[in-house]
Amino acid sequence: MTSQVSTSAGDPPAVGDVLGEQRRPGKETRRLDRVIIRFAGDSGDGMQLTGDRFTSETASFGNDLSTLPNFPAEIRAPAGTLPGVSSFQLHFADHDILTPGDAPNVLVAMNPAALKANVGDLPRGAEIIVNTDEFTKRALEKVGYAANPLEDGSLEAYSLHPVPLTTLTLEALKDSGLARKDAERAKNMFALGLLSWMYHRPTEATETFLRKKFAKKPDIAEANVAAYRAGWNFGETTEDFAVSYEVAPAASAFPAGTYRNISGNLALAYGLIAAGRLSELPLFLGSYPITPASDVLHELSRHKNFGVRTFQAEDEIAAIGAALGAAFGGSLAITTTSGPGVALKSETVGLAVSLELPLLIVDIQRGGPSTGLPTKTEQADLLQAMYGRNGEAPVPVVAPATPADCFDAAVEAARIALTYRTPVFLLSDGYLANGSEPWRIPEESELPDLRVPFATAPNHTAEDGTQSFWPYLRDPETLARPWAVPGTPGLEHRIGGIEKQDGTGNISYDPKNHDFMVRTRQAKIDGIKVPDVVVDDPGAAQGSPARTLVLGWGSTYGPITAAVRRLRREGGSVAQAHLRHLNPFPANLGEVLRSYERVIVPEMNLGQLAHLLRAKYLVDAHSYTQVTGLPFKAEQLAQAIAGRADVIQGADTIAEGNADV
Repeated sequence: MTSQVSTSAGDPPAVGDVLGEQRRPGKETRRLDRVIIRFAGDSGDGMQLTGDRFTSETASFGNDLSTLPNFPAEIRAPAGTLPGVSSFQLHFADHDILTPGDAPNVLVAMNPAALKANVGDLPRGAEIIVNTDEFTKRALEKVGYAANPLEDGSLEAYSLHPVPLTTLTLEALKDSGLARKDAERAKNMFALGLLSWMYHRPTEATETFLRKKFAKKPDIAEANVAAYRAGWNFGETTEDFAVSYEVAPAASAFPAGTYRNISGNLALAYGLIAAGRLSELPLFLGSYPITPASDVLHELSRHKNFGVRTFQAEDEIAAIGAALGAAFGGSLAITTTSGPGVALKSETVGLAVSLELPLLIVDIQRGGPSTGLPTKTEQADLLQAMYGRNGEAPVPVVAPATPADCFDAAVEAARIALTYRTPVFLLSDGYLANGSEPWRIPEESELPDLRVPFATAPNHTAEDGTQSFWPYLRDPETLARPWAVPGTPGLEHRIGGIEKQDGTGNISYDPKNHDFMVRTRQAKIDGIKVPDVVVDDPGAAQGSPARTLVLGWGSTYGPITAAVRRLRREGGSVAQAHLRHLNPFPANLGEVLRSYERVIVPEMNLGQLAHLLRAKYLVDAHSYTQVTGLPFKAEQLAQAIAGRADVIQGADTIAEGNADV
């Protein structure tokens, strides 16, 4: 990529960089293989928008990337306080990466609260860009600073860049005609422009985005564009930033195809839409808004043109009730929620088990119990999904591993639900939901055929020749019962929560029939065909398999894989496997577990998968757990794995840094 570099203080060049050239005489350009940036400020400072725009430009440039938005739990905490800090972390590289990174190389702190909340995560030598205008005596006292950290020497370990972001923004917009308060709000765009200059990010798309976003308020749009350009020009002209950086595209890290940046919730929504099209069924979502699942409702509501109907119910119980009714009526039915909502939906999930109708229960897990940590991540709903209903009510459980994988997991959950006529849990979490990464848009030919036939004629003939429809005559292979759309002539049948007689579907209190129906429903779930678990064990091919297996599920995939890579670079021998299907488990899982001396299971809960593995396979699965509301750090996991197994010699000497290489 080449372009003419501007050395004036005018408009930035369209792509913002020329690889391998200096930005202007006297300024150095350094090439890096990766960078981790964290934007942090008050929840009203626009940090999520800033991070999202930087991410979009980075994705369009061709870097591999991973993000971690971190929202405050309060709707609007008092300005300038620690509970009100919002941050957005982005890790981008010229090679394949797996996590948002352990420690930021750059922190943009918009106020003292943002600095105090995040400085502890920085390694020595990290760059800190601070908005000095916010470091007033009152703001410092509000977060417990006895002295100004910009002046007392406490930040000597870092490369500090004091920048009066608010003052510079107001100066850039002095002729805009905006009130001071409105002009100040553009300071996040000034910061974005500065960072775009520092890391040679393209600029055109952000300017287009701003004009589109504020199309109804053109003065606000142009003010944001002006602030963005002013930040870029400030980096170009100031002496405080003598170095800019290049991170080349990661073309070799990606298979050929068309890519876009995508968040987990967006990928999940697209996967559900795809499942509706692949099954040729109308898609119905019954949902009640709850963090962090609401984005799926918001996104699906935009796609009526794809046969999607969304219903925002008055509560969680009504939402799943409507979805189950839609399933009875012949729709691909979904309900979305988070942990507390699953508890409210549990009775209707049990009803769906009894009715044997396809229904997707999408649980975007968050910290609990009760209201817990609404904007933080956790994996603590696994046992609830497995057993959180009265009676024997088995339900398949599927979990995506990465934000982009949420698309495939949604299609897979729909396949199981439709093929086996059963409710299915899809367990994502806040880390996947809000995080993003590049996603290769699949070709239609790569997607499965999800079409299933409805019952159209009676399926039972009595001895006297009379024909009727029996709703519980089963497919001999899948044990699924027929799916008859209400109103189909001759297929009148009875459904409900009371136990049904095998075959006829009549109400039955017969003990032997109940025992048979319970065992049959369990056998149906146990017989679901899922792929074998694949083990990554490089030594096995050379006849020297590892002695330790690290097994994960869901969103721990990125940190575990990064940690395993690090251990192998240090000379360690460790195997890795990851589960998408948690009920039923892959058929070969028991054999895999018994072939290793030690199994380590990292989870963001108190050991729920490890508990299931011990109970089912009688193996000594070692838990490594965390419930901080944040994902694992790769270095943390590498240290933990090495410390719990003889993976490498001198485990305590693993160098600090990011394991994502």
